[in-house]
Amino acid sequence: MKKHILLIFCFVFSLYSQAQESTVISEGTTLGIITDRPTASASPTTVPFKTFQIETGGLYTSQKNRGIKTELLNFNNTLLRYGLLNRFELRLSWAVSENRETQGENYSVIGSGFEPLGVGAKVEITEEKGLLPDIGLLIDMFLPFLASKDYQPETTGVSFRFAFAHTINEKSGISYNLGAEWSDDSPEVAYIYTLSYGYGITDKLSAYGELYGNFPRKDKAIHNWDAGLIYLLNSNLQLDTTIGTGLSGNQDLLLSAGFSYSIPN
Repeated sequence: MKKHILLIFCFVFSLYSQAQESTVISEGTTLGIITDRPTASASPTTVPFKTFQIETGGLYTSQKNRGIKTELLNFNNTLLRYGLLNRFELRLSWAVSENRETQGENYSVIGSGFEPLGVGAKVEITEEKGLLPDIGLLIDMFLPFLASKDYQPETTGVSFRFAFAHTINEKSGISYNLGAEWSDDSPEVAYIYTLSYGYGITDKLSAYGELYGNFPRKDKAIHNWDAGLIYLLNSNLQLDTTIGTGLSGNQDLLLSAGFSYSIPN
């Protein structure tokens, strides 16, 4: 696993070097805020050089199976992003969660605390040009030693994904991710995918719909959908809300709300 991690990071820096050679950055260009929430699809775009961005919110999911209701309350799902270089960002993420089970009148908390800390990077490989989409690569590691006991795995989780985005017209576009992850102490890979469509209702309000899931190598595939609204208060502050459910009997309801704030240099 350690060898795989090293090879992946070497690959990231190789892609970054190639991207820098083919890119001209215009000084003073204002791109506005581009986020990796609320969709499961990450954007291929990195935050600008020396820009700090926080993306945070809460999440609720529920599922009822054989009379037992399982709920997840995610109180603080936060991603910090910093533009270390042009087209290269560092990422730090964490979540504070609580898992509950209810059967009849019996209620219990089966897990509570910090999930493994995520550290990673994103490199923007290409910009959209004709049929060529925006392309980015994200690498993340999830450190178990900083997690609470209830959520502490024995091994470090790793994930990578390629992110793509196509503009359809001035008001709409699609984005999708393809990648893989190793998590939950399993040596088996799970292949991940997302497909999202976004539409600008007004200059400030947009809507999206999305399919996403994963294909564990030796287990049943999981598929989900969600949809939501995104409101741009100004060029540096965005609000979002989401509703969704599972398509594989894995989830009855998903609700989420949050905000993203960019602090430019």
